[in-house]
Amino acid sequence: MLHKTMGDQFKTILLKAKLNFAILASILVIAVLGKLTNPELTNSIFVTADQLVSDLYIVFIAITLGAFVPNFKLVAFGSIAAFVVAIVLVQMGVYTYLTTEYLFAVLIVVLGFASIANLYKHYRENGL
Repeated sequence: MLHKTMGDQFKTILLKAKLNFAILASILVIAVLGKLTNPELTNSIFVTADQLVSDLYIVFIAITLGAFVPNFKLVAFGSIAAFVVAIVLVQMGVYTYLTTEYLFAVLIVVLGFASIANLYKHYRENGL
């Protein structure tokens, strides 16, 4: 019986979850660069994201997408596409009650929790 070493399992997860780490790193970079360039807007977006986390239905949807959709690329790029469409509709005046900052906060919450759920799925699949 062949057993993978911890290093091999870690490499496997890193290879399978590159998109997850890229998304999480992007959120971190956005936070750091935002704090340096426009701290008020960044604070507003991340405070809104923090409040959205207490709306558990968004978190449950994000976790479900990350854990159960087999192709995580569809989740990531579909979320970004939905964000772009929503921004266009806000700019066209279709959704007057939404703001770009609010939609960006929703995107951060959805992608963050979906990435973590998908990363955990890889972790469980590789027996770590």
